[in-house]
Amino acid sequence: MKAAEMLEALQFEFIRNALLAGLLASVICGVVGTLVVVNRIVFLSGGIAHAAYGGIGLAFFMGWAYMPTTIAFALLAAMIMALVTVRARHSADTIIGVIWALGMATGVILLDLTPGYNVDLMSYLFGSILTVPPTDIHLMLGVGAAVCACVLYFYNDLLAMSYDEEFARIRGVPVTALYFFLIGMVALSVVVIIQVVGLILVIALLTIPPFIAEKHVSSLLGMMALSIVLGVFFSVSGLIAAYAFNLTSGATIILVAGSGFFLSLLIEYLKQRRFQRNSKMPGSGSAGRSRHTS
Repeated sequence: MKAAEMLEALQFEFIRNALLAGLLASVICGVVGTLVVVNRIVFLSGGIAHAAYGGIGLAFFMGWAYMPTTIAFALLAAMIMALVTVRARHSADTIIGVIWALGMATGVILLDLTPGYNVDLMSYLFGSILTVPPTDIHLMLGVGAAVCACVLYFYNDLLAMSYDEEFARIRGVPVTALYFFLIGMVALSVVVIIQVVGLILVIALLTIPPFIAEKHVSSLLGMMALSIVLGVFFSVSGLIAAYAFNLTSGATIILVAGSGFFLSLLIEYLKQRRFQRNSKMPGSGSAGRSRHTS
């Protein structure tokens, strides 16, 4: 796409809204996704994302407001999953999988039973960033600000819990309460990002940027910052590609992110190969040092 064409596209309000939604989603995913990755709760986050579909079905079936209903449903499902992981760790994956499936099934059945249902199912499964209304952008802005403020306020406690739970308990950190709070933030973030990439792809946007960032930084805060930058790059690049080639925006964003994911793996692999070759060269490593000292 030529620069002139992109500037022309920015004249449309829906394009500007889409870019702003992508930027806000990147901030939320960069912060919350980092905590998801370092706390190893990716599967649980995926369960929340898919269970949230039950809230979408309930909202349309009852004629209630979509966003508050879905947030409430997702929070309820998230708290149940968090309780399971705390009280029944040995069977947590199974129970989360069941809640995941039941949430999806409930949403589908309720939508089937909704009289005069005419909502595009694909927009919730794969996102519809080009149709994000200003009200959702305002909500994303509020959620993003709240998430950043909470993470900054509890940063030291979250840091301790993420890397050494026992040490955190010794320090007096309320680990269990903080864990439930984290899961609640994940649920809230998932719901507001569904509009951007859809509930099927939201987990990718939450996890791919932090996974890449983790290999290049040495602090949790740095990981969040780099994750936000990567998320912005993936979102903007994917949106440009979707607009240029008339593709589904959410899927295109994730395709770009996935390409970045595999590129990072390739770079890491090449670095390891180079290190292994250098370590085997004469004069390198312990063997080289032993010859010089003998």
